Amino acid sequence: MCGIAGIIGRLDDVNRAALERMHGAMRHRGPDGDGTWESSADDRGWGALLAHRRLAVLDLSPAGAQPMTDPGTGRTIVFNGEIYNFIALRDRLLAAGYPVSSSGDTAVLLRALGVHGLDAVDSLRGMFAFACWDPSRRTLLMGRDPLGIKPLYLARNPDPDGDWSIAFASELRPLLASRLLGKPRLSPEAVASVVWNGFVVGPLTMVRGVELFPAGSLVEFDGGGREVFSRAASLEVRDDGPLEEAEIEHVLEETLRLHLASDAPLAVFLSSGVDSSAVANLARRANGGVHTFTLAFESAEISEGPAAREIAEAIGSEHREIVLSEREFAERLPTALDGLDQPTFDGLNSYFMSRAIRDAGFKVVLAGTGGDELFGGYQSFRALPALKRWLGRSRLLPKELVASPAEWALRAKRGAASIPPQTRWAKLPDMIRRGDDLIGLYQLAYSLFLPNFQRRLLDPAFAELLPDGLPDAARQRLLGEIHGRPTLGAISVLEQRLFLGERLLRDNDVASMAVSVEQRLPLVDQLLFRSVDRLASSTRYEPIGKKAILRRIGLRGLPPELFDRPKRGFVLPYDSWIRRGLRDTIDSTLRDPVAVEAAGLQPEGVRLLWEGYLAGAPGLYWSRVWAVFVLIRWCQANGVVR
Repeated sequence: MCGIAGIIGRLDDVNRAALERMHGAMRHRGPDGDGTWESSADDRGWGALLAHRRLAVLDLSPAGAQPMTDPGTGRTIVFNGEIYNFIALRDRLLAAGYPVSSSGDTAVLLRALGVHGLDAVDSLRGMFAFACWDPSRRTLLMGRDPLGIKPLYLARNPDPDGDWSIAFASELRPLLASRLLGKPRLSPEAVASVVWNGFVVGPLTMVRGVELFPAGSLVEFDGGGREVFSRAASLEVRDDGPLEEAEIEHVLEETLRLHLASDAPLAVFLSSGVDSSAVANLARRANGGVHTFTLAFESAEISEGPAAREIAEAIGSEHREIVLSEREFAERLPTALDGLDQPTFDGLNSYFMSRAIRDAGFKVVLAGTGGDELFGGYQSFRALPALKRWLGRSRLLPKELVASPAEWALRAKRGAASIPPQTRWAKLPDMIRRGDDLIGLYQLAYSLFLPNFQRRLLDPAFAELLPDGLPDAARQRLLGEIHGRPTLGAISVLEQRLFLGERLLRDNDVASMAVSVEQRLPLVDQLLFRSVDRLASSTRYEPIGKKAILRRIGLRGLPPELFDRPKRGFVLPYDSWIRRGLRDTIDSTLRDPVAVEAAGLQPEGVRLLWEGYLAGAPGLYWSRVWAVFVLIRWCQANGVVR
């Protein structure tokens, strides 16, 4: 796990200085080593500049350092992530007579690219983002894993006569640090995305001119930074025939075994839920021993500590419980927020957990993220099909005729309140108007605010930019990936791509790497996804919300009664903390009209939101206020304004 950056442009001191600034801004991603490299220049003086920050996990020796050059082909790579099947790939290369210079996965990828070219990427199983310069063709190949676990950001110079063409990095902030973008300007569409979703949906980013490199994409640039080849992987429906549960068990156990490969100390994050417990239990079965960590809180009502302690005892792990107090959270909050690469209402839970694990001497942690998306653990798997069935029965009636009674009831319930309820039932009129548009229904179900109140929050120039909270490129990709799937399978893809791919994965990556910890997600694996996708729906999802197949495979040997409790997400006690120790900080931010307007929001709408939250308005949960607070603070901290 590392940080990568690079520039295609003139090989001069200006671009070298820009690369060094990018390099410095990624120090937290790789405290164990660093390096820069530049290609030879063409007749215009142009070439590639590459930088790398190393968190040493595999092959801790200098042989694993980057940028890494293949002595046979001269190709040079910067790589971030893990290739979990690298040993099998290395054995194939060695058997074919192609030696590999390091015992780690980077050398395997570099040699495979030299031997097999673009086809080498199809054989990779893991999380990755890389850039590889081919001196013979003077091209830069960039790639990102199919599920989007590892982020990669790309800036294109709008000036065709400029001294650089493209710049890229593992995070957005190094691109800001490069100063290549001039005065960074706020992306109106990204602001609209945060207000709708609580995070930025790619390929948008908070900064105009910077895009999130799409998951599963492979793009080749020539020496001038022009695209000469591009390809995108898709979660398409495959006709490979059905799988049985025994085959899924084999894939899942193999996935856990591969994710345990590390030359650095490794731990497992254990909550009291099914997913992390299954990961910890499978890891113990594969490895014989495992270290587990739980983040607990002072309030017994919300703390997962006691339940996780029982589960750890049943698993037989060496367990540690970290108690995060309200005072410690408030004291460390500025540093934690500064670690966020883009505004999001999530991520800080992963930050504090990762910091505790790092303080205990571990560099690598396994987490249970991804099980709900695979096996139907969220409420959306129950609510959206029910809503679609109800809408189907009323499809012969005019939509407005069906929506009007719901709106009348909503107005009556609202009464004289200054802010309408933002609850799920309050979204019903808008959902009725969406009809059978599953993506639109999904987006409304997850939206932080009703569309009408979003218009009161957003600057009028921003308010109509994303009708359902998605950029068109994201919507079109989703339409292709859910086409031909049954409703539950389509919802699974939406959860994979949006809730998981655009929120959890990016938040987990940046939060863990802020404290130099590699987070691995065994349940977010492309082979596992393809295999589970071949299960019969009844085996995969029923009973809805129980993740029965994951329980049968992952929790074997553990007392079932340990998991007979209501589902709860791993969430910090934001609500009580916001109303107490953080209240003054948030109040001063949300009531600052200059800062609010600079973030693309309307001061009056933000004031109504804050006062409505403090008054207990229906549906104004902590996440609504927190998302707006983090957006405003992020813009201030990073100097990004309208």
